[in-house]
Amino acid sequence: MPTSGPVARLVRELAKFGSVGMVALVVDVGTLNLLRFAGGDGPLHDKPLTAKTISVVLATLVAYLGNRYWTYRDRRRTGFAREYFLFFALNAIGLGIALTCLWFSHYILDLRSPLADNISANVVGLALATAFRFVSYRKLVFPIQSDDDELTRELRQPV
Repeated sequence: MPTSGPVARLVRELAKFGSVGMVALVVDVGTLNLLRFAGGDGPLHDKPLTAKTISVVLATLVAYLGNRYWTYRDRRRTGFAREYFLFFALNAIGLGIALTCLWFSHYILDLRSPLADNISANVVGLALATAFRFVSYRKLVFPIQSDDDELTRELRQPV
């Protein structure tokens, strides 16, 4: 694999995004499980959707800081208010994806164990939401500086 060029930059970007995501995941999963199951029955034991919402909001704060100041630090600023609003709006959609998975598993399939809640919210929901977030952050929140980036130009080149 090349160490420079647009493909290498994309791989580095994915690695940074993944690293930030892993830290945010620890915050998300840790907070969810503390709220639901700390000491047996946590303070939000009977409110899985509320617990997940709180955990995602905290994880989103961590992810914004990591992505703005590390993953996409070389991208131009489009205005703090705009970035912040878009980041949280897109994360709200990501939250909706994770909540839909948790809701379906917990209330429709009646799978209510800690393992089932974690698989639906933090495996299936997280995977779908992460793919959505990566694409939307790159294109909308932290856009490239030109409309035609090097990777796109390279991929268009005849072989």
